[in-house]
Amino acid sequence: MQKLWTKDFVVVSLENFFAYFTYYTLIATITVFVTEKFNATASMAGLSAGIFILGAVVGRLFTGNLIDRIGWKKMLYIGFIFYFITTLLYFAVTNIPFLIALRILNGAAFGVCSTAAGTIVEGVIPESRRGEGTGYYALSTTLASAIGPFLGMFLLAQFNFHVILILTTVVALLGFLGAMLVKVPKIEIKAEAVAETGAEKGFKLSNYIEPAALGISIISACIGFGFSSVLSFLTSYTNDINLVEAGSFFFITYSIAILISRPFVGRWFDLTGGNSVMYITFLLFAFGLFLLSQAHNGFILLLAGVFVGLGYGNFLSSAQAIAIKVSPKHRMGLATSTFFMLTDGGAGVGPFVLGFLIQPLGFRGMYITMAFLALVSLVLYFFMVGKNFTHAKSYR
Repeated sequence: MQKLWTKDFVVVSLENFFAYFTYYTLIATITVFVTEKFNATASMAGLSAGIFILGAVVGRLFTGNLIDRIGWKKMLYIGFIFYFITTLLYFAVTNIPFLIALRILNGAAFGVCSTAAGTIVEGVIPESRRGEGTGYYALSTTLASAIGPFLGMFLLAQFNFHVILILTTVVALLGFLGAMLVKVPKIEIKAEAVAETGAEKGFKLSNYIEPAALGISIISACIGFGFSSVLSFLTSYTNDINLVEAGSFFFITYSIAILISRPFVGRWFDLTGGNSVMYITFLLFAFGLFLLSQAHNGFILLLAGVFVGLGYGNFLSSAQAIAIKVSPKHRMGLATSTFFMLTDGGAGVGPFVLGFLIQPLGFRGMYITMAFLALVSLVLYFFMVGKNFTHAKSYR
């Protein structure tokens, strides 16, 4: 069996953790900072937090186009330098327009870092262990999503926002220093294949989007849209149903479910080719959202967290592996950026659109609707990806 746990795999996973830790720590605390420092409205504070995603999408878009020509490691360097500088600039924020502009730039830097790291790691992971390796790599994001917000809120309660900025700036710097330790694998690519990814011939959509990865990326955007209902409205929902205390542990059970299941799911993906894993993740996610809609006590709420983790958490890593498998090797960077660009886009648009559903449907109705969307996504997956994705080996 080919070796997975190499130095480069561990270092790139740490790089991804550093990028996502800064993102999650700031997004969990920036609204409090904006509200307290500038006496901003809730909508303006939400904009200050969410506008980051717009920058991330733009960063991913251009990274996918440039990474194979500039070089994977150079792009990682550029991303973390940009990330470090834009994180440092938070110390100079004096007004909301400046903050919003900075959030967009910081998001773009994050998009570059995370896309470069995601591309490099897929070059490091052995083809025979693609699903398992991608699953382990994605755990770095899961850990960041659990540790970042928890530590951010703790520091904000004990100290002030400047302490959080010091922490995130140091972490961004560690990301830049860590990039020096990464050894990017050499992948043999024909010269005409490299030229195909360039933009010398003018604007072409295929210079920014990988068509082969588009199907699974669209499905991921739908699932990301559904998951945004949990990220954005869980606190309001638990307040509404008087389960605030249990709600504070929701993402703990969510993260534990992912940490325990992902190693097994990754091996299962590699052994079976992926389809059986994907269909089950859709069903688990749909059931988790349905349970969430029916929560009347803490046990059901936390059980919903387990199923949402098993469903969404394992869907994301498996879908990323499929995006790489179905794409040409020389367009790996474009495939990675296409996948995350659409996934982020779905998650970013979700809160705005879902806000219009809450008034007529209520929170419970919204979560039932999102459970239905997960089932619709299963059907879409079958027609757009699944019926042709019989076994991973046929795509490489």
